Amino acid sequence: QVHLVESGGGSVQPGGSLRLSCVASGLPAANRCVGWFRQAPGKEREGVAAYDNGGNPVYGASAEGRFAMSQEYARDIFYLQLTNLQPEDTATYYCVAHLNPFHCTHVLVIGSGEFDFRGQGTQVNVSS
Repeated sequence: QVHLVESGGGSVQPGGSLRLSCVASGLPAANRCVGWFRQAPGKEREGVAAYDNGGNPVYGASAEGRFAMSQEYARDIFYLQLTNLQPEDTATYYCVAHLNPFHCTHVLVIGSGEFDFRGQGTQVNVSS
């Protein structure tokens, strides 16, 4: 059984930073993808970052240059480093996974699609 558990959210002032974590358990080691998406109240889901089939991170437009996705391979933990946070980054951030290595970046690029697995989310609030 696959579980994705996020943590690391919180409240920060504009310009602040947070590091989100996603602990994955039960995911197969191959033929999968993992990504981060976010959703704010009243807004569409937005792709933040995802690993492509080569293991390279791909970022959504709002994340480029400010957020960084990384992975701790030995423990299957995925991180999303958020820097220079702004009020418009306020949202619930979700870790997602799919049993197809191309799917997560595909959904990030085209802006729609579902995933096999999703965590419960971690809330990020940015305000002064």
